[in-house]
Amino acid sequence: MKKLPLHWKIIIGLIIGIIYSIISSSLGWNKFTQDWIDPFGAIFIRLLKFIAVPLVLFSIIGGVSALPDPSRLGRMGAKTLVAYLITTVAAVSIGLLLVNTLKPGHYIDEGQRIKNRLKYELWANATPGGEILDGRNLLAEPEYAELVASAKDAMQAEANNQAVEERVRAAEALKSSGPLQFFVDFVPDNIFAALTDSSRMLQIIFFGIFFGIVLLLIPEDKSRPVIQVVNGVNEVFLKMVEVVMQAAPFFVFALMAGVISKMAETPAEVLQIFKGLLSYSVVVLLGLFIMIFLFYPGLISLLVRGLSYGGFFRGISPAQFLAFSTSSSAATLPVTMECVRDNLGVSQNVANFVLPIGATVNMDGTSLYQAVAVVFLAQMHLVDLSLAQQLTIVLTATLASIGSAAVPSAGLVMMIIVLQSVGLNPAWIAIIFPVDRILDMCRTVVNVTGDATVSSIIAQSEGELG
Repeated sequence: MKKLPLHWKIIIGLIIGIIYSIISSSLGWNKFTQDWIDPFGAIFIRLLKFIAVPLVLFSIIGGVSALPDPSRLGRMGAKTLVAYLITTVAAVSIGLLLVNTLKPGHYIDEGQRIKNRLKYELWANATPGGEILDGRNLLAEPEYAELVASAKDAMQAEANNQAVEERVRAAEALKSSGPLQFFVDFVPDNIFAALTDSSRMLQIIFFGIFFGIVLLLIPEDKSRPVIQVVNGVNEVFLKMVEVVMQAAPFFVFALMAGVISKMAETPAEVLQIFKGLLSYSVVVLLGLFIMIFLFYPGLISLLVRGLSYGGFFRGISPAQFLAFSTSSSAATLPVTMECVRDNLGVSQNVANFVLPIGATVNMDGTSLYQAVAVVFLAQMHLVDLSLAQQLTIVLTATLASIGSAAVPSAGLVMMIIVLQSVGLNPAWIAIIFPVDRILDMCRTVVNVTGDATVSSIIAQSEGELG
């Protein structure tokens, strides 16, 4: 067992966690699981998160200050952002292609879809500035008169969903900011406050880059001691990652057992949760699989020399499995950096610069899921979205992914913005709540795989791929 590669140990931990959770729910042990096993999963995520922030800071400072030519920083930054933008647009496009081809919303009972449509029209008529997108008006048709009353009752029952209201408020706060608010938020007003909040990773990246550039501008005899301290501290945090990962299989077991125990009390309830949204889940998973197993390896084959299909996945698999367990790109970042540097041969300078940016702005999996979810929700409400409206989804999902926090379920807030951009009811996100957690785990794997792919491409273009 000691000689078994880490990724196989993590897989075993995942499988045992799933098997245990099914058995424990059958025997009524969910309370025990949540009280005595799930906390170890929470500890694992906290360990990774507290390592991630200082690791990002010192890695970026060390990487920037080690650049022989400061002009490379701007070139590498531009290439990184363009690469992430291209992969995000590709992810949204793949999602839209699949959801329009497979039409998962059409698998829902026709009677239920008509009732959904009536609720949509009632919402559009009651919303200031709202309009029915495709111009149809089922409320005016006599054959649906009996269903209108039940649609109103259903809307009333759904009106006070606390989880939806919280995310709508978060989305409204995000939308109310000005067009340049993103750049304002990029600059920290207090670096110590930013260091205590992992959701402000962009501010930490800005400070790290600025600090590293200034180290290049001062005399070498003054900067050398600082750089030595930075590199030394960075090595300490890298060692912390290595130590924590030795126990990763056990922590992953606790994470999986805890997640499933919170979803339902019995195995039958777990199956029931996924049954109603099966078609939607299948389309999202198909899109995510295409990204992981076809799109990213295709980019590697075209743009990176000497890195085989199998070698790529063997190199990043520990980060992928950890991403699946934690549902957080930020928590996985320390392991992603270690895998990319040690297994794929990406230089420390490139990995330290590209990956922290990717964990913050590259949300390919989240963007794909948003595109599929919005069109699926429209389909199940009998709303036909035009090409222009779907292009709006591409643009909004791409821009929203940049601001999406690298934490579990942050994509739901961004989805509200995408729904509102095409005039759909933001409360519809409640429909996909039941399967969001498991899909969140899968789309985080896509995000991390995309980060590793782009870092390899940038390293190849900079001549820093070993």
